[in-house]
Amino acid sequence: MPDFFVHESSCVDEGASIGNGTRVWHFCHISAGARIGENCNLGQNVFIADGVLIGNNVKIQNNVSVYKGVTIEDDAFLGPSMVFTNVNNPRSHVSRKDEYQSTLVRKGATIGANATVLCGVTLGKYAFIGAGAVITRDIPDHALVYGNPASVRGWMCQCGERLHFHAGQQGEEASCERCGSHYTKQGDLVTG
Repeated sequence: MPDFFVHESSCVDEGASIGNGTRVWHFCHISAGARIGENCNLGQNVFIADGVLIGNNVKIQNNVSVYKGVTIEDDAFLGPSMVFTNVNNPRSHVSRKDEYQSTLVRKGATIGANATVLCGVTLGKYAFIGAGAVITRDIPDHALVYGNPASVRGWMCQCGERLHFHAGQQGEEASCERCGSHYTKQGDLVTG
């Protein structure tokens, strides 16, 4: 039997799946068909829609809605009040539920507070989205982006430290000053 915590003020619809060790705090709503992995943390006032897939060890801070079409891989961090969209041209009087677009948040990505992620994009592995950024296109692995619209401003280690690349034998190279991980970069492709 699963071992997870759901605060008494929250609503978990029948058919939702929640993994062991996950904690769901005040005033959350998890819809039927949502799948949440192990050891996740959902802060106050989080909404998870039907069909949403959330991996293991995902942290979702207060006031975040994760709409149908969003997939979040392991170890992602969603900052307070960040926003996902699911339709590019919404109108109250026009039903566009058949036009929902998929959004993918890859392993280890961080989305800062109050950032907005337009639908149909992929946030790369360990990408770092700055607070208040507006994401309008795919973000490469390990990219540090911010602004409106967001643009690449640097590169980040998987541990969350900024990388400083220099010319090396296999393109540009960087070693993390905190954890020692080594990376190479060719154009916008960072591998480690």
